[in-house]
Amino acid sequence: MKRGRLALALLLAPGLLWLMAFVMLPLGFLVVMSFWSSSIFGTVPDFTLSNYRRFFDNPLYTELLLKTLRIGIITTLISAVISYPIAYFISRQSGWRKFALVVLLFLPFWTSYVVRTFVWLPILGRNGAINQALMSIGIIDQPLEWLLYNEGIVYLGLVYVYTLFMTLPIYLSLEKVDPRLIEAAVDLGARPLDIFLRILLPLTWPGILSGGIMVFLLTVSAYVTPQLLGGPSGIMFGNLIAAQYLTGNNWAFGAALSVVLAGVVLLLLLVTGRWVGIQQVFSGGRS
Repeated sequence: MKRGRLALALLLAPGLLWLMAFVMLPLGFLVVMSFWSSSIFGTVPDFTLSNYRRFFDNPLYTELLLKTLRIGIITTLISAVISYPIAYFISRQSGWRKFALVVLLFLPFWTSYVVRTFVWLPILGRNGAINQALMSIGIIDQPLEWLLYNEGIVYLGLVYVYTLFMTLPIYLSLEKVDPRLIEAAVDLGARPLDIFLRILLPLTWPGILSGGIMVFLLTVSAYVTPQLLGGPSGIMFGNLIAAQYLTGNNWAFGAALSVVLAGVVLLLLLVTGRWVGIQQVFSGGRS
């Protein structure tokens, strides 16, 4: 018994040490720094609540946080609606067709995240491909200005770059569904909507949740996509945090903003988990 526990501890030790060194310690230091103060000479290691007081006293910060959470939720929902049919179609294939479709699904993600975001600029820009095409066929007389630098384009960019993180878990869940269940439902006269709601959705719910959690977490912490595509109207909380470190030289306030974002997201996941059953993700879907 003791040997088994020792062997288990030795197996877990590298992973636990890695998490402690590169996750828990930096996170703890971030929390500590959030109670420090900043000056023109740098960060001062004292204890103060002024950073959090500044956040709650300025309604612009809370509004931006709520906007970021809204963008995260909507992006997650859009990704789920788009990803489920794609995942279902791939799961229904076999042989080389399934392999080819999976490769095509991963193909855009073989390039840099920044490059995949930046490529929308020559497509949607004032002199981009869409404007040039519309002007060449006479639909418009001058370039459309609203194709870039607004919140709607931020949704487009976020859904595009994070689709894989939703599609893959749903696809893996669909792969575990016994096709005979669907065949039996069809033989009994079930309609496609009934098959989806009563068979596919309950069985693939853990995949949807795991994909939704990943997309939501990645979205609320997004920085590059709103920075390149959103403009002033598409700015998110991550851009505000980055500005404190890169241009504002206020690392203590940036740490406080990071802690607030992490705390709100964690609280939101804990609260919603009581209704949507997030624990199913970690139990493999077992009841």
